[in-house]
Amino acid sequence: MRKKVLVVEDDVLNRMFYTAVLEEAGYEVVLVHDGAHVLAEVARVMPDVITMDIHLPNISGLELIKQLQRGARTRHIPILAITGYAGRGEEAKIRRAGARGYIAKPVTIARLKSEIEALLSS
Repeated sequence: MRKKVLVVEDDVLNRMFYTAVLEEAGYEVVLVHDGAHVLAEVARVMPDVITMDIHLPNISGLELIKQLQRGARTRHIPILAITGYAGRGEEAKIRRAGARGYIAKPVTIARLKSEIEALLSS
């Protein structure tokens, strides 16, 4: 059975890139483009891992990570935070919220695949 990756990303080009890379690597990809739909989609799909853009419409990825970490059914799902705003202290703040992985954009194919593999094997 293929592992499911829930990709939370509002930028269409990034969604296309992540989908192509992850599907080529053998993962089933489920897309969410708006923060308002993330929690419902996680409950519906129960992914093996989540990639979370931090800057989303309607709710921040950081807040979504915190909410997922509080959920009894979702706190075990590893989250890879992906952000274009890699300011000082940003990674530490995101990891404190509950993300187990972190990538600053731009994302490379090798880095995306290796981070997903590491989260799934931990």
